[in-house]
Amino acid sequence: MSVCLSVENLTAIRGGRMLFRDLGFRVEAGGTLCIEGANGVGKTSLLRMIAGLLAPAGGTILFGQIEDSEERGKRVGWLGHQDAVKPQMTVRETLSFFAQLNGSRGVEGAIEVVGLTRLAGLPGQYLSAGQKKRVALARLKICGRPLWLMDEPLASLDTAGKKIAADLITAHCVGGGIAIVATHEPLGIDCERLVL
Repeated sequence: MSVCLSVENLTAIRGGRMLFRDLGFRVEAGGTLCIEGANGVGKTSLLRMIAGLLAPAGGTILFGQIEDSEERGKRVGWLGHQDAVKPQMTVRETLSFFAQLNGSRGVEGAIEVVGLTRLAGLPGQYLSAGQKKRVALARLKICGRPLWLMDEPLASLDTAGKKIAADLITAHCVGGGIAIVATHEPLGIDCERLVL
């Protein structure tokens, strides 16, 4: 049986302000959901709730049969606004660390897929914002987790980088994964849309 993400009657309150209430949606295995809306409407808060990093004011989030936020979080690959690139560590060292943390492999392949082969030995402090985003995309690729939560994955990327991001999301979903993407830009792939 395929795993799906199901959200029912979700309510978010941040700083005493209601962001949304009674929100519901379902994303089947192989599906991509793009969350859209103006700044401050709760896109990042919604991703953080799904990841188990933020408790909702009400409602339920199920990944398959898993409702516990900590257990659900173990199945999440996260790409947020912070790049998680240490200035002194090389691209290869950074990705090797995350691969070891997740018990996964494929570092060299991920470096190649995101177009950083010639920069693999370069410390993070010398990378541009777009190159750091590519490292984050490679990290997501090697995490081996079925549910990808991505907050503005196209930010800082050039045209080639945006295509890489779209291709990675597509491949993840074709393989049975789920991608939930908060974005202000069209991904350039087929996806369901949720406007907050």
